[in-house]
Amino acid sequence: MTGAAHDFGFDHVPETDQSFENALAKARAGERLTVDDGVELITTGTDREGIDAERKELVLEAADRRRAEMVGDDVTFVANLNNNVTTACNTGCLFCNFKNTAHLFEADSDADHGGFTKTPAESRDIVADAVEMGVYEVTSVSGLHPALVLDGEHREILEAYDNPAAEVNYKPPEAYDTDPASYAEQLSAMSVDGAHVHSMTPEEAHHAKRGTDWSYEEVYRRLADAGLASAPGTAAEILVPEVREVICPGKIGTDEWVAGMEGAMQAGLDVTATIMYGHVETEKHRVLHLDVIRDLQDRYGGITEFVPLSFIHQNTPLYDRGLVTGGASDDEDELMVAVARLYLDNVDHIQSSWVKFGNAKALKLLNCGADDLMGTILSEEITKRAGGGFGEFRSFDDYVDMITAIGRRPVERSTDYRTRRPLDPDDGPHGPTLGPRADGTPLLDGRRDPATADD
Repeated sequence: MTGAAHDFGFDHVPETDQSFENALAKARAGERLTVDDGVELITTGTDREGIDAERKELVLEAADRRRAEMVGDDVTFVANLNNNVTTACNTGCLFCNFKNTAHLFEADSDADHGGFTKTPAESRDIVADAVEMGVYEVTSVSGLHPALVLDGEHREILEAYDNPAAEVNYKPPEAYDTDPASYAEQLSAMSVDGAHVHSMTPEEAHHAKRGTDWSYEEVYRRLADAGLASAPGTAAEILVPEVREVICPGKIGTDEWVAGMEGAMQAGLDVTATIMYGHVETEKHRVLHLDVIRDLQDRYGGITEFVPLSFIHQNTPLYDRGLVTGGASDDEDELMVAVARLYLDNVDHIQSSWVKFGNAKALKLLNCGADDLMGTILSEEITKRAGGGFGEFRSFDDYVDMITAIGRRPVERSTDYRTRRPLDPDDGPHGPTLGPRADGTPLLDGRRDPATADD
């Protein structure tokens, strides 16, 4: 069902002793599903080849009903900005076209590349301007720049290594054309004027503690002191080792990702969780991934939302090397959202991404179990560099029109969902009110669309 072009000899294949009918009955009754139940639902039955259209609709109907029971008919969104600090990274993930090899950024390199590194001052200016417009969340996910450290103490530890470049992937800032400073300095800069900073994936936290014996909890506490308000559960991809060995062998493993999320929640931070699917994995891998998320939520309870991310294959090494022929189908996207809603009985919110899917399909997924429609974004770099083409900005009026068109209620929310404001479709024009500078004025009133601006 994925776009995989090769047989990778995976141990986990979609075979079960369960029946589709039994799994559907459990889902409809609200019973906790097993992995086998999830596999039956996401495949529309392992007893048949391909996706059965009638069975698929039954799964979608059950998920939409569960969504209504859990969170009602509100569709939420947030006024946010993406400010990724750097594309410099040596991890080499085959699904990613966001990064640029870090040596291209070195001061003595004359290589031409399209990457960037921002200083804390630049990050501060970007966020301050957005907050002035009414934005209140800044999302930041960056490459693992070798000069990026947690703070001054961390830099001293790394510089004490005999060969820090080889031992702990560290080079001093003066080796590069732009000094990215430290995570603490970047987070402090982005938390300007009361902005909620949503940043530091487990992968970044691992980078921020390399060469030390610090726990993830200590790292996230230091980051929170610097201005971090919540952490994104990206870098998850597929949380099954045999898949990670194919698509991101240089990245942290499943256990390390879980440990990072545990540390963030132990430090008192809300987190999100994601899945990036539609490449080499099987349907069983997807459900095993959901099982990891559900278990994590059972133990800590800090996951505010689950975000299914459909693989954008264009311009990625997986596609260029012939390991995949495409991404997930429409049916697979719908079933991924639906089974996530049914399987994750302890996670309230499921997101639909207009950046990944476009408007029409994103709205369709709101009838498959999703209840959140992302945010205004203002600038989106990761999906765009991988070949996505659905734009970088949605206004509040766009959201109101889209959501009311499917008979649901548009609701502005805070990052943590604890503050919510329903919007009246007849009381436009609409703008954010939850931010420190927000007064209901449309975000781009009197300004040009950032989607047309230079990176």
